[in-house]
Amino acid sequence: MKDDFAFVDELVPGIRWDAKYATWDNFTGKPVDGYVANRIAGTRALCAALARARDRAVSLGFGLLLWDGYRPQRAVDCFLRWSEQPEDGRTKLRHYPNIDRPAMFEQGYVAARSGHSRGSTVDLTLYHLATGELAPMGGAHDLMDVVSHHGAGEIAPVEARNRQYLCSIMEDSGFGRYDCEWWHYTLHDEPYPDTYFDFPIA
Repeated sequence: MKDDFAFVDELVPGIRWDAKYATWDNFTGKPVDGYVANRIAGTRALCAALARARDRAVSLGFGLLLWDGYRPQRAVDCFLRWSEQPEDGRTKLRHYPNIDRPAMFEQGYVAARSGHSRGSTVDLTLYHLATGELAPMGGAHDLMDVVSHHGAGEIAPVEARNRQYLCSIMEDSGFGRYDCEWWHYTLHDEPYPDTYFDFPIA
């Protein structure tokens, strides 16, 4: 692990994680280059802010579930290669039902230079501490569609309320939201705003 980076679970007890790109459960349909271990990594500044977010979530009866943090540049390059391959339909209905693969980049859902690679961006959701069940959010991780945008009108009131809980928790903890993805937040004072790292998560 690079200096000033850490596994989130080692510094922020009580956070759950499911590193989607280390599994077959993501929009590419298979584990992604650079994700050797199913762990979430990030800068120590990210971890400190997530500890604040965890405490705020607990005060509202929620826990945090992380899907992604630091993302090696080789993973982003893997996304680019995947987008140029012929459509096989395996993940389209779940992840990009109304666009084609290249449009993911054109519409800002996936970037050739991702903020995740700087180490202080995270994808996450809420779960209910009382039951362990995920809070309904009106769409899952990496659903590349307008329904995933902040302010989407096609979701139920409880889903909109849960998105607002997450947004308030993260913004109060020093993060800024990404308008196209309700699950995506970047630390305002990220320590490496111009550096895109490529070491694997292992």
